Amino acid sequence: MSAEVIVTLKAGRHKSALKRHPWMFSGAVATVQGEPASGDTVLVRTSDGQPLGRAAWSPESQIRLRMWSFDPAERIDREFFSRRIHNAIALRERLFPGDDTNAWRVISSEADGIPGLIVDRYADTLVCQFLSAGAEAWKDVIVAELESIFAGLRIYERSEGDSRSKEGLPERQGLLSGDELPERIEVLEDGLRFNVDCAGGHKTGFYLDQRDNRIMLGTACEGADVLNCFSYTGGFAMQALAGGASQVTDVDVSAEALRIAVENVSLNGFDDGRYEQVEADVFHFLRSCRDSRKEFDVIVLDPPKFAASASQVDRASRGYKDINLLAMKLLRPGGLLFTFSCSGHITEPLFRKIVAGAALDAGREAHVLASLSQAPDHPVALHIPESWYLKGLLCRIS
Repeated sequence: MSAEVIVTLKAGRHKSALKRHPWMFSGAVATVQGEPASGDTVLVRTSDGQPLGRAAWSPESQIRLRMWSFDPAERIDREFFSRRIHNAIALRERLFPGDDTNAWRVISSEADGIPGLIVDRYADTLVCQFLSAGAEAWKDVIVAELESIFAGLRIYERSEGDSRSKEGLPERQGLLSGDELPERIEVLEDGLRFNVDCAGGHKTGFYLDQRDNRIMLGTACEGADVLNCFSYTGGFAMQALAGGASQVTDVDVSAEALRIAVENVSLNGFDDGRYEQVEADVFHFLRSCRDSRKEFDVIVLDPPKFAASASQVDRASRGYKDINLLAMKLLRPGGLLFTFSCSGHITEPLFRKIVAGAALDAGREAHVLASLSQAPDHPVALHIPESWYLKGLLCRIS
């Protein structure tokens, strides 16, 4: 048996661990006793030798250590992952006891105690993302555990993007278990039907984190003219149509996403002339609506991440302010604005400040009716601020 690898931190650099934050950066590491490979489990201790817990080692990432456990005596083995996975599933079973929804997040990385692992369920398919060196190292064990729990379900991998490259890992995509992945998977959300492209769609195929916000929108759309910006495959649009909207317009730059949105309209029987779509850059479209004095009763702004790093916050803030200002000018008096940021580096107080500034510059008054966030199957761990990434506001504009 090889000797245990011990990572000792610099003096004073263990304070985040005492607060149970699972990340430790490269600059916090003083010494490494042993030669750990990428993803290996190591014992982490303070500068004076006090054990803090066990972590995954990531030699290529600025996040050099991701804590598996703050109990130094806990073994990191298949039983460990089985416990964590079963705990995550137990929460989802409480959240989705009925049969009107069959698409949700099963495991949400650090918030479920398995850093770097995302598992989303779409009907008979699990889509996995192994985004850290530790999750990659335990992939076979995790997949075997998922096969045992979800017998008969297909398991597909979408391990790609910046997170993998920062960990020094190549992108991987393909079938891990079960039969061939179809081009579309039909799922249910709150009784509505959606086609999902798990192989080529955004994230793992669908924005599951917006579920509750879509449902809220549906309760506020009866008789309304609704504009859904950055619409993707029409999730907000379907809820608006189901809620009795008189007209819904989806705007997105992706022709493929809009094609799937049309499929979703047909799946739900909304082919009654109330739906239209525009393939366009949202910023350009909003300006054209402003110039033509077009107005709406409800507008949804659900843009992609504008700030991928702290250095991009200022530029992102200008982008968020621009679209919110334009949207407010297009709303009829008393209109509703559902506005979001999924940029983790844009804090909730900053986002409120941006929207307030947009209202001031637009010459409008904005009253917050609700603060919005990610759905509860994407839990927020209070000791991990980064797990709260989706911020939103429902505002009445006058």
